[in-house]
Amino acid sequence: MDGLLCYCRQGFEPELAGELTDRAAQAGIAGYARTERDSGHVVFFCEDGDALDRALPFAQLIFARQKLRLLAELSGLDPSDRIAPMLAALQGGPRFGELVMEHPDSDAGKPLAGLARSLGNALRPALRKADLLTQQESRRLPRLHVCLIDGDHALLASSHPADSAPWPLGIPRLKTHKDAPSRSALKLEEALLVLLSEEERTRLLKEGMVAADLGAAPGGWTWVLIRNRLRVSAIDNGPLRQHVLDTGMVQHLRADGFSWQPPYPLDWMVCDMVEQPRRVAERMATWLREGWCRHAIFNLKLPMKKRWQETRLCLDLFAQQADRPLTIRAKQLYHDREEITVFASATVDRPRG
Repeated sequence: MDGLLCYCRQGFEPELAGELTDRAAQAGIAGYARTERDSGHVVFFCEDGDALDRALPFAQLIFARQKLRLLAELSGLDPSDRIAPMLAALQGGPRFGELVMEHPDSDAGKPLAGLARSLGNALRPALRKADLLTQQESRRLPRLHVCLIDGDHALLASSHPADSAPWPLGIPRLKTHKDAPSRSALKLEEALLVLLSEEERTRLLKEGMVAADLGAAPGGWTWVLIRNRLRVSAIDNGPLRQHVLDTGMVQHLRADGFSWQPPYPLDWMVCDMVEQPRRVAERMATWLREGWCRHAIFNLKLPMKKRWQETRLCLDLFAQQADRPLTIRAKQLYHDREEITVFASATVDRPRG
């Protein structure tokens, strides 16, 4: 058995399977995806898992919350001793710097959280005794992931810290701030955390920079920008929360976000308007092509069917119509629903992953 294990949002397994299949084919690697609707994960099998792992950097995968190198699948585990088969499957392999116990983020997987914790507490010392896990956690070594599919079914996988999400299940733990005008603020907070490196956040989000928030009401994304010390033109015919306006860092312009253009080039533009994804992609491309902003983060709301195909079409359309070299990164974030979030920059040129 060889291949990859990837986690995704429940219900988006076909999109992730389609993405992995297409990207593997583009890399010249034959294989097939196995998944079930609402399972929260996809396994992609191929003859050379290492080659596929290298060919599909995590940062380039859109529908994967996490990318793991599949090591073994254990089914029919005896509840009285799940550990011995796991140790046997890992013998002769590398040492790991950390053990991550997981379960799919799905209706069927969430009840396994307690078992995952208790099993992890027993598995860690056993792994250390077998010299398969370092005594102290080390980020220089691969991580071992044990994903419980059921009480008697587990997938063993590994990840490299530089080519995977740092959080269990690939989900950053963000809390809703009491002053946030809406829960959509979490989407932009997560986008900045996931789509930008720490160095990029420091360099690209500086006090005094100027931004536009298209379709800003009630002000969730504007609020995130001003918390990052940017001055914001909030574009929306609807009202903004008063405490956002009271910061003195926001100019509320009652205008249509699709037709408004800035009087001078901005550092940032963000957009979370509910609109057809191709129309959004075309308008965002205009902003980058005309030099109205240097960096942008925007959402593409996906249709109910053929979502992977629509994603490819919209991203290709955006890149083509922008008509200039861009760094483009896209992800379906944990706080996204029927959408993906895109980061585009005319100045960031170092690849991630």
